[in-house]
Amino acid sequence: MNHVRPIAIDALLRGKALPYSRPGTRSGIHKTPVEGHVLIGELGLEGDEQGDPRVHGGIDKAVHHYAFEHYAAWRSELGNSPILQQPGAFGENISTQGLTEADVCLGDRYQLGTAVLEVSQGRQPCWKLNDRFGVPDMARRVQDSGRSGWYYRVLQAGSAHAGDSLILRERAHPDWPLSRLARLLYDRVLDPTLLEPALALPLVPSWRKIIERRMQQGAVEDWGKRIDGPAI
Repeated sequence: MNHVRPIAIDALLRGKALPYSRPGTRSGIHKTPVEGHVLIGELGLEGDEQGDPRVHGGIDKAVHHYAFEHYAAWRSELGNSPILQQPGAFGENISTQGLTEADVCLGDRYQLGTAVLEVSQGRQPCWKLNDRFGVPDMARRVQDSGRSGWYYRVLQAGSAHAGDSLILRERAHPDWPLSRLARLLYDRVLDPTLLEPALALPLVPSWRKIIERRMQQGAVEDWGKRIDGPAI
């Protein structure tokens, strides 16, 4: 296992599900920092909510992590927006500096306070980012940039607070950083010799289905519904 130095947690964030930008939609994307200790259970931070549990939250998307160092790149591209001045712009539960998609591997297990988290998948950005930022193609920009963030499942419930360290305890797949998986999915890769090795990984069912379908059909899935969302 490659040993990675502990990473300080700058903020733990949560939010309530509220009516969102399009009729009939709800979202918990607006997250604010938690003061003091917060419990982390099977479904994530206590008090955190998701507006559409069909596609957000759940055991495999219990905790969302986003690298705060990406914010500088977004400010450079989008301007010095107020939403980019503090963590929470991307609906993240964990904000850090010093850890990105290139540093984190699928299946990595981390200690956070008394909780144990496992990297389950990268984030597949959806249309709610378009409306949050007022940028019609924001979800596609996030996807294409590779600055998407990632999710954890909670292997051991516990509690943590801002200032705790995220400590790598186990790395089972050191050759598979999330950046490599993202390129496989979002660079529209169809080569079976590149896709097949990923099937040996502990992929979430939806990602495994994507890769298997590409190998069977030789075609890339349609991302329009996820990225563009329902009509306004």
